[in-house]
Amino acid sequence: MNYFNLFLALLFCLFAAVQLNDPDPWEWVAMYGFVAIVSAFAAFGRYHSYLLYLGVAVVLIWMATLAPDFIHWVKMGMPTITGSMKAESPHVELTREFLGLLLCGLALGWHWRRMRV
Repeated sequence: MNYFNLFLALLFCLFAAVQLNDPDPWEWVAMYGFVAIVSAFAAFGRYHSYLLYLGVAVVLIWMATLAPDFIHWVKMGMPTITGSMKAESPHVELTREFLGLLLCGLALGWHWRRMRV
């Protein structure tokens, strides 16, 4: 059993649980839950390539829809997005969503790389 993958599974379960009080929880619970399930299977040495490809494709497409807002935030000089838990302006929420997807993409990329070894 790979303990790092088990840690990722638990971490993404916590990410999914925190999303339940968000205005748009279900798409995020599904995304974080998906990564948690992939990580749990990986902890026991079970990789499913078609699920990894599907997950990476979803993350990349979703990130592409948020990329203009993320780039706009960078051009603004990267003002704080952690001032409060409530997003006062659209760039705060959209930047947080982009970064959340980046975390999902990194985790799925980790699994894809481990699957190929």
